[in-house]
Amino acid sequence: MNDTTQTQSTLRSEARIARGALHRLRQDLFVGAFAFRPMPPLESAKVPRLVPKRLRHWARWLPHFAVGFFSACVFLLTFTDSYLSGPLRGVLVAGFSLLVAIPPVLTLFRPVGAFWLSLGAFLLSMCAHAFAPMYGTTPIVSSAYPTHLVVMALVVLRTRPRLAVEMWLVTFGVAGVLSMLIGSGSGDLPSVAFFSGVLLVSAAAVRAWREERRQVVETQTVTAEERSRRTLLEERALIARELHDVVAHHMSVIAIQAEAAPYRVENTPPELATSFATIRENAVAALTELRRILGVVRSADPDAFAESDPEAPQPTLATLDSLLDSVRSAGLNVEAVVTGAPRPLPQGVELSAYRIVQEGLSNALRHSPGADARVEISYVLGGIGLRIVNGRPSRLAKPSPGAGHGVLGMRERVQMLGGEMTADHTEDGGFEVAAFIPVGSAAGEAATGGNQA
Repeated sequence: MNDTTQTQSTLRSEARIARGALHRLRQDLFVGAFAFRPMPPLESAKVPRLVPKRLRHWARWLPHFAVGFFSACVFLLTFTDSYLSGPLRGVLVAGFSLLVAIPPVLTLFRPVGAFWLSLGAFLLSMCAHAFAPMYGTTPIVSSAYPTHLVVMALVVLRTRPRLAVEMWLVTFGVAGVLSMLIGSGSGDLPSVAFFSGVLLVSAAAVRAWREERRQVVETQTVTAEERSRRTLLEERALIARELHDVVAHHMSVIAIQAEAAPYRVENTPPELATSFATIRENAVAALTELRRILGVVRSADPDAFAESDPEAPQPTLATLDSLLDSVRSAGLNVEAVVTGAPRPLPQGVELSAYRIVQEGLSNALRHSPGADARVEISYVLGGIGLRIVNGRPSRLAKPSPGAGHGVLGMRERVQMLGGEMTADHTEDGGFEVAAFIPVGSAAGEAATGGNQA
């Protein structure tokens, strides 16, 4: 009983597999067989660089020209030879020549339909060879099979690999049945089928390799975009945290001073005490809301600053010497040059300038080992200029998975403050980062007043 049940289950599984194969065959070769599927031209990146610029547009259509030239050669070969051997058969010969020559061109627009048209020409050539052996070796008959083989290979390259098996089965299944019906025997059909199978399998392998390569490129592109977007979001979160520390400090000072102000003046008018109380309440409310929003940002990466002291003051350009000493101890020979009159800047600008210098020196350590670096800080009337440049590395740098992310973060900081930044390789093989952060007079006065307070 168990053996019978197992046998029935096996038969049902085989029946499902067979139905699935027939369904795929029907979908691939019969449903929408003559649907319009034009082949696009080559992408500009795939055109060889040796092609002159004025010919690059036409070079994109090179596959179309090649297929068209092949079809023209097939037509001229079959029609001319048969026409010379019998001018009275011109109309019939022209029709059959077109039937053989059109399918290759048709693969550019209706690939599956081209297969059926080419199969018809191949079967007609078999009938002509069987009923008129004297014409069996003429080009008009003998060219039908090679052309059909080329058509099948083009269809596989244009569609999907599994069509190679399906077209091979249909072609030689119908050809075998036709051979038995017309009584011509199998003849060279087995060897022809074997050669066709080898060629179609090769075409299917090429198509599968191209499809796999395209998917890999798409996956790498999506991964790179996701990595850049994630890096940008992380950098923005970092900037938000740092700006929170800056804003929170000032808001706390405002709240404390507003609370203490009424006690510094005797007989404070009630209206003034109420105003100070309102100022304090608004400052505390704004600080609470700021911390609440920052909690959402921190929740994505709560341990990002676990190693640092949350109460430590944010770095500024005044603490740049400690940063330079740190990178020098790591092996980077760095020189710092300050031009202009140093002056207090808004804390957001100070912090961003410090981070840009820090990231530029870190990049020099990672990507240019053994090179010298130079940091230039210029205090000008409208803002502050930064330039971090390093020379050519003296030894091979280790691969870094975060290449380019530091530049992205620096650019985000500069753009957030309304500045401009450039980052590119120098002529001597080094790398240069140049940024300008504008500082308005009001912002500078505010920073000065805050520092004095």
